[in-house]
Amino acid sequence: MKAPDTPAAQRSPAASPWSALRSEVFRYLWIATVVSNIGSWMFNAAAGWLMTSLNSSPLIVSLVQVANSLPLFLFALPAGALADMIDKRRLILTLEILSTLFSAVFALLVSLHVVTPAVLLVFILLLGVFAALETPAWQAIVPLLVKKQELPAAVAINSVGVNISRVLGPALGGIVIVGLGIAAPFWLDAFSNIGVIAVILWWHAPARTARTLPAEHLLPAIRSGLRYVRNSPPLRATLARAVGFFLFSSAYWALLPLLSRNQLHGGPTLYGVLLAAIGAGAVGGAFVLPQARRKVGAGGIVNYGGLGTAVALVLFGAAHQAWVAVVACLLAGVSWIAVLASLNVSAQLALPEWVRGRGLAVYVSVFFGTLSAGSALWGWIAETRGLPAAHYVAGVGALLAMALTRRWKLLTSTAADLTPSTHWPEPVLAGDVDQDAGPVLVTVEYHVPAASRPAFFNGLARLGGERRRDGAYDWMVFQEAAYPERILEIFLVDSWLEHLRQHRRVTNADRLFEEHLRHLLPEAPRVTHYIAAAADTAAVVTTSPPDTGGRS
Repeated sequence: MKAPDTPAAQRSPAASPWSALRSEVFRYLWIATVVSNIGSWMFNAAAGWLMTSLNSSPLIVSLVQVANSLPLFLFALPAGALADMIDKRRLILTLEILSTLFSAVFALLVSLHVVTPAVLLVFILLLGVFAALETPAWQAIVPLLVKKQELPAAVAINSVGVNISRVLGPALGGIVIVGLGIAAPFWLDAFSNIGVIAVILWWHAPARTARTLPAEHLLPAIRSGLRYVRNSPPLRATLARAVGFFLFSSAYWALLPLLSRNQLHGGPTLYGVLLAAIGAGAVGGAFVLPQARRKVGAGGIVNYGGLGTAVALVLFGAAHQAWVAVVACLLAGVSWIAVLASLNVSAQLALPEWVRGRGLAVYVSVFFGTLSAGSALWGWIAETRGLPAAHYVAGVGALLAMALTRRWKLLTSTAADLTPSTHWPEPVLAGDVDQDAGPVLVTVEYHVPAASRPAFFNGLARLGGERRRDGAYDWMVFQEAAYPERILEIFLVDSWLEHLRQHRRVTNADRLFEEHLRHLLPEAPRVTHYIAAAADTAAVVTTSPPDTGGRS
């Protein structure tokens, strides 16, 4: 089971999304992934239809979507930390093989007619766990497959591939169920992973840069990822907009099998056609998205996508003819890709490489956690109030969410350079320091003339965010009472090793901003380090020599 439709194209007006296919490995992996995703969508469509025949309760049917989404909510963050810590190729290969084996076991159980609702949900959860552990690694290997200038095109064509499979997979699933029986789509899904396994085995990943510091452990890596997200306003804004959209758009994903079977009185073929219509709308939307983004911007696209989703939900509630549902699905697909692409671009642009896997994992967690909660909610409302009512309430909610989240702005520019700057000088040590020693207190003393003080203090707030994102767990600023021009910035880091990592996390964008602040000062700031010590020992004090950035 491949990574879900998460990262979308970063804006690149000049490049064609097909240019990335010039890379041989990327081209073969893209083809294999499209085939595998077709199998995944056949599995999803067949699983939803199978559940309606095992138990037609709206709440139980909606649990299929919950089981699909919940693992990505629960495991995405540990998976993101793993993707930043270990060999991504080996991780993907292992999880692909496991997914293939367990998919084949489930297909055998369906063939033997021993599947119950509980067994179905357990296997969906298990395969969802494999997908959750794999998703951040899939996102992170794309820069290893193509040249840097082709990266936006590669991410764009990945999104197109996911939506092509979304068109073909459900439609083929419906046809296969009618012609070969309910077990056939599950067998085809199991064998669809073979191409991906073959390409990953053939591909030799570039050698990793030798580490000068020990690798992070899992729990500290998760904490540092969460700390970055908490102190990144652009990423927090992206997450807020994501919650507002996915909570309500989850209604049609969760209830579509019931809409097809109970409200439209159709069979698996109609259900496959409806899912394919959503995919077709998304593919069409992907091709018009660059022009739309240039005209109305990312915020406008998200607003129009929210409006389109609300209209689609109302149409779903009112649909008693198949063509009305198909129109609603097409509109839902266009709206889905418009919002999803804008959110994913914003999330990608907010993250430097060292925390990319973890940051995208938080986004995936919010994405699928909201889908899981929304699916259960709309299933319960449909159970108690009926299918039309659930769609109508979700449509009104989508409009309200669009209005309430407009104040959070999305990133659309690639101007900020988030590559490591390595401009902080190495601290001068009085002796050997245990890397686990800590916490570490860093002080930065500034001399700020009165005329520069307002601009300097305005900049310090941004500087504090940088410190916290890169590793500080506390940050404060003091002004000397007798000499107001003397300003003292302090921040605390868990350990000496974590402070050394902080040196390697500072970006070129941070460097430019620090140089801007430095121009407000008549002299370089003085940086001093203090390491926590027991009462009967002396603290190790280190001082960094002044430099153009004044950082340690």
